[in-house]
Amino acid sequence: MTINNLAYKIRFSKRKVIVLLLGISMTSCIPSKNIRKENNSLPKSYGNIAVQDTVNSALINWNEFFQDEYLKTLIDSALVNNQELNIMMMQVDMSKNEIRARKGEYLPFVNAIAGGEVEKVGRYTSQGANDANTEIRSGEEFPEPLPNYQVGVFASWELDVWNKLRNSKKAAVMEYLSSVEGQNFMKTNLITEIADAYFELEALDNKLLIIEQNLKLQNDGLKTVRLQKQAAKATELGVQRLEAEVYKNRNELYLVKQEIVETENRINFLVGRSPQPILRNSEDFIEKKLDTVFLGIPSQLLRNRSDIRKAEYELAATKLDVKSAKANFYPSFTIRAGAGLEAFNLKYLTKTPESLLYSVVGDMVAPLVNRNAIKATYLNASDKQLQAIFEYEKTILNAYIEVVNQQSKMQNLNKQYELKENQVNALTKSIDITNKLFRSARADYMEVLLTQRDALESKIELVETKKEQLLARISMYRNLGGGWQ
Repeated sequence: MTINNLAYKIRFSKRKVIVLLLGISMTSCIPSKNIRKENNSLPKSYGNIAVQDTVNSALINWNEFFQDEYLKTLIDSALVNNQELNIMMMQVDMSKNEIRARKGEYLPFVNAIAGGEVEKVGRYTSQGANDANTEIRSGEEFPEPLPNYQVGVFASWELDVWNKLRNSKKAAVMEYLSSVEGQNFMKTNLITEIADAYFELEALDNKLLIIEQNLKLQNDGLKTVRLQKQAAKATELGVQRLEAEVYKNRNELYLVKQEIVETENRINFLVGRSPQPILRNSEDFIEKKLDTVFLGIPSQLLRNRSDIRKAEYELAATKLDVKSAKANFYPSFTIRAGAGLEAFNLKYLTKTPESLLYSVVGDMVAPLVNRNAIKATYLNASDKQLQAIFEYEKTILNAYIEVVNQQSKMQNLNKQYELKENQVNALTKSIDITNKLFRSARADYMEVLLTQRDALESKIELVETKKEQLLARISMYRNLGGGWQ
């Protein structure tokens, strides 16, 4: 082995050692943060309910879940015209555009350039003195001032060695999918809100009818007590008490009418239109049947609930953001190249090879000193991932508790309705009995008054209970993850 070969090998080995040490030093300075794995486990059943059947009402399309044609028309219109939903759709579209932007970051950038300039430098400078002593051809100096014309194509490309840019693009995809799930969750809430308001409107119609029927009974009773007073079988006190009750119920009548107007306009707002009457069929409100809502198994919430899937995609995006932030500690490699034509006179611009210019440059840039900014970015990305884990777990827990609570509420409302129905039947019969006794002077006005008041309150409470049953069924459909399909 010659001395020259030995010296070359020693120099080459030194370079390898230097590069290796540089890589080790850079890697050793990268901060690390332990991030636990998310927990998405759920119990096997809802509370004490031993449910093993996977039949789930959340898989039913909203158009089949609701049977009222008027309600379905309102929902269908709202899914097209609701302003808030349309705003969310634009947010989804912007998230989709972000994917395109980040995808372009790891592809080569190619730009065309065309330009011209005029330059005048001082004669007593190195460039000016050189131009003054340089001849283009015999007896012809550089023009002064010196123009310059240039056309060409130039490209730059950052080599995504550490997948920093690709992970950033994948994170944008996850954000897009999260926004889609956010839109689905908004659809579910919108459908639920319209259905709630619609059944509340039907309940108000029935309250109004009950009050009007009760006013008719009270007016008949008021006529009777006035006749009894004339016959000296009743006093002025009885007349005034019954009149006061009539005034009270008339006042309640106008309060309900105002609630109807406000509820109609709340629906109109959700549908995205100006105030107008809401078509509905309130006559069979009390007789509405409550179809069974099948819960399925808790693990189905992970697939059916849009808010859970939204949190899951957001968590996936934060994981990719951490990888992208970590890649900032490693060297970045960039290639720049260009080719074109350049001359100080347009007539020489197309003359080749004299006017031809080209360049190829490769750069490696690695952060060595004062890396506080990229450390902070990495640590923030790690903290955001932990936040996303907690948010994901919180969303799952909340979904499970909502179903358990709603199931208990539905069972208790069924028992309440049965008892309330028996109370209404008993008080309705007592009204007829009290009126007959009152006409025959065997009962006084207070018995009539109290019986009618109790009957009115019980009928309104029955309507309220029926409304709560319908709303609980809708809420269960939403809590299981239905409505967005």
